Amino acid sequence: MNDIEEHTEQEVVVTTAKPAPDNKTKRQPRYAVIVLNDDLHTYEYVINALSKVFGYTAERGFQLAFEIDTKGRAIVWTGALEIAELKRDQIRGMGPDVFASKPVTFPLGVELEPIE
Repeated sequence: MNDIEEHTEQEVVVTTAKPAPDNKTKRQPRYAVIVLNDDLHTYEYVINALSKVFGYTAERGFQLAFEIDTKGRAIVWTGALEIAELKRDQIRGMGPDVFASKPVTFPLGVELEPIE
């Protein structure tokens, strides 16, 4: 017998697998444009603003104005943050309420809230 021991080498193979690609489209979070009630802006002004900014009919504008008046606020539009910010700024930039009997020069109250 030979005093030399036989050594066998074992080969270790390490493989790494990449996770399968996520083919789901990631959607941007949605935001709500919310108009707040005040006792100075007229229905006509609110309806006109909603019509100009969102293209709503007078009937839809009245429904939203009524909700704003009775509930204190209403979601008037939902969508991507960048567009929601633009819509908020357009509402705020509508100018004075020319329908009011006393001058109302401040903008409608508008908030943005994320939708879960």
